Amino acid sequence: MRLHQLEATAFGPFTGTVTVDFDRLSDAGLFLLSGATGAGKTSVLDAVCFALYGDVPGDRASAKRLRADLAEPDVPTRVQLEATLSGRRFRIVRSPSWQRRKKRGTGTTTEQASVTVTERVDGAWVPRATRLDEAGHLIGELVGMTQSQFTQVAMLPQGRFQAFLRARSEERHKLLHQLFRTGRFEQVERWLRERRVALKRDLESAHRTLADLVSRTSEAVAAPLPDGWDPHDLTTPALDGEVAAWAAALEDEAARRAEQTAAEVTSAAQTEEAARTGLDAGRQLAARQQAVAEARRRAAELDREAVEVDVLREALEVAARAATVRPAARLADRAERAATAARTRVQDPEADREHLRDLERTAAQAAAAAAAVVRREAEVVGLTASIEVDEQRLARLPALLEACALMRAVATAEQHADLVVAIAGAREAHLSAQATALDLGQALLDLRQARIEGMAAELAGALAVGASCPVCGSADHPHPAVPHPDAPDASAERSAARAVDEAKAEEYLRAEELRDLRTREAAVAERLDGRPLTELRRALEALDASGAELDEDALATERARLETALAHRRERRDQAAAEVAAALAGHDAPDLATLVHQLQQTERRAQEAGRALDALTAATEAHAEAAEALAEALADAGFDDADQARAAALSDEAVGRATARIRDHERRLAAVAAVLDAPDVAEVRTSDAPDLVTLAADHARALDALTAARAAAERWSTRSRRLADLTAHLTTALERWRPTYDDWRLTHELSTFCEGRSTDNRLQMRLSAYVLAFRLSQVVAAANERLARMSDHRYSLEHTGRAGAGETRGGLSLLVRDDWSGETRDPATLSGGETFVVSLALALGLADVITQEAGGAELDTLFVDEGFGSLDADTLDDVLDTLDELRDGGRVVGVVSHVAEMRDRIPTQLVVAKARTGSTVTIRS
Repeated sequence: MRLHQLEATAFGPFTGTVTVDFDRLSDAGLFLLSGATGAGKTSVLDAVCFALYGDVPGDRASAKRLRADLAEPDVPTRVQLEATLSGRRFRIVRSPSWQRRKKRGTGTTTEQASVTVTERVDGAWVPRATRLDEAGHLIGELVGMTQSQFTQVAMLPQGRFQAFLRARSEERHKLLHQLFRTGRFEQVERWLRERRVALKRDLESAHRTLADLVSRTSEAVAAPLPDGWDPHDLTTPALDGEVAAWAAALEDEAARRAEQTAAEVTSAAQTEEAARTGLDAGRQLAARQQAVAEARRRAAELDREAVEVDVLREALEVAARAATVRPAARLADRAERAATAARTRVQDPEADREHLRDLERTAAQAAAAAAAVVRREAEVVGLTASIEVDEQRLARLPALLEACALMRAVATAEQHADLVVAIAGAREAHLSAQATALDLGQALLDLRQARIEGMAAELAGALAVGASCPVCGSADHPHPAVPHPDAPDASAERSAARAVDEAKAEEYLRAEELRDLRTREAAVAERLDGRPLTELRRALEALDASGAELDEDALATERARLETALAHRRERRDQAAAEVAAALAGHDAPDLATLVHQLQQTERRAQEAGRALDALTAATEAHAEAAEALAEALADAGFDDADQARAAALSDEAVGRATARIRDHERRLAAVAAVLDAPDVAEVRTSDAPDLVTLAADHARALDALTAARAAAERWSTRSRRLADLTAHLTTALERWRPTYDDWRLTHELSTFCEGRSTDNRLQMRLSAYVLAFRLSQVVAAANERLARMSDHRYSLEHTGRAGAGETRGGLSLLVRDDWSGETRDPATLSGGETFVVSLALALGLADVITQEAGGAELDTLFVDEGFGSLDADTLDDVLDTLDELRDGGRVVGVVSHVAEMRDRIPTQLVVAKARTGSTVTIRS
């Protein structure tokens, strides 16, 4: 990587645009980046790092303040770097996120970070990346290093050499891990640790399963655990053979006992079956003997009940004939009652049915005709009310029209009065703005005069040590002018000028406002009525037009509409009134509703009288037919009259009881006959009664013996099956436990060794630390090559694997060997200058190793940012000789320092000068 040109705008202390020509500096090979403290020497390096990686190195990255505080609000923060990366010429333009003024309105808005990467191809710049992630990936591949590696290799950082030299092993481990990217070795440590934990969980699970199976096997037959078995020990062997043999022996014993108890069940079952057969035969004989005796007793009782049952059969036969007469008798009674009720409803049995129909028809037609005219009567009432309302509205319209004219005159007068007041206020505002602009203009002239008088002091404030005077050109400034405490500067002058511009703009706006008000007042004055405003308001109040819609055109239209509507409504009202009067003629009714009600009453009375006559005729005819049907039913049933039939009839309940009694008698006769007619009755009556108590006791003893045998057989059969299942699972669990335990033990030993916690790891060093220790030994070897020259072959660095003071793990400790005394000591015992020399050698060695680690990336530009003031002249010569050797092969080395002696030793210089308006850079050679 070789830098060619850098431009930075509004970045860090640079308020404007500064340009660094690295090609010009590269001609010397070794150049000095100098300037006063706080001028911005390190900011030049920050700009290079920001252009490449979008961030600045060290603690300054956390501040997130890349924009110059004194930059103009609209000037964007921007860094442009031209560099050769991997043999290709690139231009990188970056801007961080910053706050700019809004283009519309007030306030600020965030301008997002941006980047553009272009490549020089055949004389033209070709775009390569415009996204932050794409640019970062591209530049990282081209440079061949991360930002952390770059700042350790190409920008040896200020204050970082001693920190690395004196760091503890853990701190040095973090830095080396970041630089050499040894994360894969930490991943191996983490994988082994996670694998060990996972295998231990598997081992614990397998052991729990195994212990549970052993415990369940012991419980299944209440047997003791195998000798030597410890259910809580995970790491000792599981006595594979002993446990398996113990389980197999228990399984064989259970199988033998199950077979033995099964044979005992078969013998007990045969004995129980014989006893049960004898008991069943005795019970059957006793039941037959009891049934025959009971049947003979019931046969005698049924013979005594036979006469009573015959009487019931005869009564049921007569009641059945009487039941055929009952429907006709009920029908005749119902018809007689209906005829009697119909005669009571007829008021005039001799009335003419046709006359009633004519009266009903005439009343219905008259009611319909009157009902058709009822709505006309309501229409007369509604039209009369609306006519009265419209007549009142029409009478009020002339006063409303006059009120419209007065309101228009009042509004014009009020508008004119408001404009007169506004003009007076605008005139005062214009005079005030005019006076303010004059005062500020005079103040600006006074400030400019004062600044001219103090210009010498202002020029003196911008002078820097060793910089030429812009007036006389001298580099010596023996008596620079001192500014007055209240002396104005360029910033104050710009602020005063902006205030004058703002005051003149305000004066112009106030003049335009006054001119507009005067034009509007003249136009309104032409429409005035001539009468005073108070007189117009009193006239308007006298008309009492509040709440009315005062629209002159609408009121005129309303008057025409009302006149037309009134004529039409009066005509409709007179026509409807004539129709109502014609309908009421010839009737004694005050209105049409009463008339309709009277006619409807007449119609209903005629209808009711006609229906009553029709009902009487129908009831009389039905009664005659029912009497005739009753006479026929009595003759068919063999009864003389209806009373005789009613006396012979039985209720449904009585019929049901008699029928049930007869059927019960017949059922019991059949049951007794079935028992007494059986073929074995004679044999049953002559047989002796069986001894059921003795037979039941024999069977109970046999059944108890069978139950006990079956329980024993089931118990041993269940144990045998359970032990067979547990033995199979136990065998599987043993097969799973052994390889899991072997795998866990191997992983545990390897993991603790890689973590530095094993007794076999004598240095207690982690795997990643071991790899970094090898890298550190390479760094020490490279550093000692330069340290020997810079320290006159007195000092050398030693890498030791032992833990330092206060450290628990070793591998990354450093010691300094003093070859003059032959002793090694801690780096903290070195003096300030010695510490700087050793630290610089260590940093340069680290840079060489990282460059090789990054794949041999070419780094043609190198910066050393450190204080050289602590070195004596001889040591400084040795250090500069060592830095000068870095130029071999075309490398450019930039030394950052403000020490005056360095300016004499390094003629080519990049000078950073600070001022109130921002820092600038120049090249001296």
